[in-house]
Amino acid sequence: MNMLRTVPVGVRVLTPRRERRAATEPRPVIPTSAWLPTAPCSPQVCVASARSLADIPRAVLRLAALLVTLLVGVALLPVFGVVPASRRDTLIRGWSRAVIRASGVRLRITGAAPPTGGLLLVANHVSWLDIPLLAAVRPARMLAKAEIRQWPVAGGLTAASGALFIERDRLRALPPTVARIAETLRSGAAVVAFPEGSTWCGRAQGPFRRAVFQAALDAGVAVQPVRLHYRFEGGPASTAPAFVGEDSLLSSLWRVVTARRLVAEAEVRPHIPAGAHPDRRALARAAQPDPTGGELAWAHAALAAEQSRVPRGRAGR
Repeated sequence: MNMLRTVPVGVRVLTPRRERRAATEPRPVIPTSAWLPTAPCSPQVCVASARSLADIPRAVLRLAALLVTLLVGVALLPVFGVVPASRRDTLIRGWSRAVIRASGVRLRITGAAPPTGGLLLVANHVSWLDIPLLAAVRPARMLAKAEIRQWPVAGGLTAASGALFIERDRLRALPPTVARIAETLRSGAAVVAFPEGSTWCGRAQGPFRRAVFQAALDAGVAVQPVRLHYRFEGGPASTAPAFVGEDSLLSSLWRVVTARRLVAEAEVRPHIPAGAHPDRRALARAAQPDPTGGELAWAHAALAAEQSRVPRGRAGR
């Protein structure tokens, strides 16, 4: 005898076929730390790049120029430690601009110059290019994930620059890390951080996490918001520089050097004076740049999730 099962109104019943599909679908990773949020972006869904055989010779020349520029930076490391701070900052700005140009990317910086002294620079995070782009705005000690130490050449340069490395998967490391950032800010140094905690493709951006802003409050220093944006010269936004999801550094680098007429823009917003906001929540909200012309984070996440379910052979049909 067949037994009828009573199901409450509004509850979705999964058929055996749907149960099998749900079991095989990837589930979201829940972050275990305030430093370890995730983004919905992936190179398969979000990143667009146009390549042709004609781009390869130019890309090889750009890679060679970039390698030479990085080696020059390695050679200058001993010099950075002995020259006056103003001269050092000038050298770092010039070298950072050279890295961007060697990659075949044009640089545009708009807005007023950031204030001197202790300063927390915060920006949305899209690409590895964000690092030299912000250094061209104002040289600073970077708040970086510990994995960057293992990157070839760039890892050594980052460590030698005085970066503050964080272990993002350890919640216990949060209070001492905030205290270390605050101490650095009190010493009069600038610190650059990406409060989203993860890279987004540029079509949308994630919310700014509040932890790093506590260091600015504790140190009593200003916050300098910067909006980073990549687009084609005279054209639309570009996701080619994005370094997202399971993308490799080499893949992202190759997309950049093969791109044509790529422009990196840094918009320096008005700085937020110390004491302008009572708590880190309000400070993070004030520092978050508006995604001008972009998508809302939740809408982009839904779109990315939907497109990731479409088989590649059917995409675009």
